[in-house]
Amino acid sequence: MTARAGEPFDTHRAVSDIEAALSVPLPASGPAADEGEPGTGEWTSTRGEGFLLLPLWESEALTGVYGREWNDAEAAAEANLAALVSELDRRWGPHRTVTMGPALLRRPAAEPFRTLVAKDCNGDLTLWGPVPDPGGRLAAVSLNQSDGDAPLILTALITDRPLPDVTVL
Repeated sequence: MTARAGEPFDTHRAVSDIEAALSVPLPASGPAADEGEPGTGEWTSTRGEGFLLLPLWESEALTGVYGREWNDAEAAAEANLAALVSELDRRWGPHRTVTMGPALLRRPAAEPFRTLVAKDCNGDLTLWGPVPDPGGRLAAVSLNQSDGDAPLILTALITDRPLPDVTVL
């Protein structure tokens, strides 16, 4: 569960969260470490060598949800992602897509992919960058789900390093 559980999706808040994350110091080295909400421990971010991963929105759990209701939940989550991508395209220009395909699911060695896979953030990355901020960082968003009953989670990835060679569309 993330610290965003139960919050309605808001495109402007998500954009604001991403823009704020662009100026956060990123670790120069070291292993990835999760950060949680004080008191609840709910996931708020993961920092690792040259990157920050954070949740932007989390759907309700889909336990016991099937058929049309499940399709509606997935469509709503995809609409949230589309609205966010549209707004970021407007601000930063056209995005590109980094496919999180089968090759990356086989225990990637390179960060941030190792952490993305470990956190079940296996959705394709919609990527911009370098974006116009101090330091010319890359920013990406993705829609993820660890299994069919788990909530859908919209995440942002900020990195100050080029992404390793993967399939880019």
